[in-house]
Amino acid sequence: MTHPELNLLVEHGEHRHGVSRAAVHTRHGDGAAPTHHVDRRPESGQAVHAHSFHEPFSQSVGQQPHGPMRGFRDGRAMCFHADRVDHRVGAASIGEIDSPERVLDTVASWFPRLLETAGANAAAVCGIGLSVPGPVDWTTGTVVQPPIMPGWDRYPIPVRLREAYAHHVRGASDDVPVLVDNDANLMAYAEQRRHYPDCAAFLLVKVSTGIGAGVVVGGEPYRGIDGGAGDIGHIRLHDRPGALCMCGSYGCLAAVASGRSIAVQLTDIGIPTSSGSDVRAHLAAGQPDAVRLAREAGQQVGEVLVTVVTLLNPGVLVISGDLAGNPFVTGVRELLYQRAMPRTTAHLTVATSQLGEQAGLIGAAVMVVEHLYAPGQADARLAAATRSS
Repeated sequence: MTHPELNLLVEHGEHRHGVSRAAVHTRHGDGAAPTHHVDRRPESGQAVHAHSFHEPFSQSVGQQPHGPMRGFRDGRAMCFHADRVDHRVGAASIGEIDSPERVLDTVASWFPRLLETAGANAAAVCGIGLSVPGPVDWTTGTVVQPPIMPGWDRYPIPVRLREAYAHHVRGASDDVPVLVDNDANLMAYAEQRRHYPDCAAFLLVKVSTGIGAGVVVGGEPYRGIDGGAGDIGHIRLHDRPGALCMCGSYGCLAAVASGRSIAVQLTDIGIPTSSGSDVRAHLAAGQPDAVRLAREAGQQVGEVLVTVVTLLNPGVLVISGDLAGNPFVTGVRELLYQRAMPRTTAHLTVATSQLGEQAGLIGAAVMVVEHLYAPGQADARLAAATRSS
């Protein structure tokens, strides 16, 4: 069963008239120390606090976020982030979830409850971040030829989500920024900023329903010329020509080494498995066939990563997603260190995600905050605040 995740992130800080963004001071609520839910901006000391809850599409919002949630009032700001909005079919989905408009409208319909829970009003919301499992043209916020998101190609996500948000939230601004990026990019950005800030070339590989990679070079996400960087799940393998991928091609890496692929293989041998999350449960229970297939999948991904690592020469490779456990990572290491030149891997750290399911949330938080504090945006906000004071 697929449960798309809606997350709320709250940025704690203080805007001061007439000061640069480097002078913005950090505030941690009641003085509590930051946890792994916090990402600190190196330039300003700004902190981003993230909270989330899971909500099936077919049900109304029912779960409450854990922990204190405070919005920005009197010069503060609040941001929303919706993560993993996709078209996968599950018992909790809206029909086939093949209509972007319906998906985004449903996501926007959750915002009033989130605002109520946070004790904030619509005027406090200054940004919405959305992560999607497909290539994103960063300049327009649209998905471009997504292999596993039929109906989303070039759909005007920022415009439609902004309209839906204004429709569902009383008093909402009709020009709130909506930023969209690929999920692996945002996960990579969060992991690098939070745990490896000194790593100049960072690589994250997410292996769940599909396979994708996020790259951070020089502290910034590398997206390529039109958002296609990191789409390694659709590299075709020469020895698996009969493996049909969700994208319609044959022989893709994702068709033989993703969580979805392992789920199909387990079901074929009499172990009912419907998704990558089910595979994760089997791995946690030590199911022998799941462990074997996960290690083989890791070897297949590792073979592709030999080329990727040789090209990028990263200092850190993080494995994330449903398969990010010992069997899969062992398989990756086996092939990577066996096939790559020693010089390429001499200073390479291979690790699993430390942020887990919060990575996309924190990455989107940083994305929105960076947008808000870009020189032009920050100056405009400070000027507007000065005029209204």
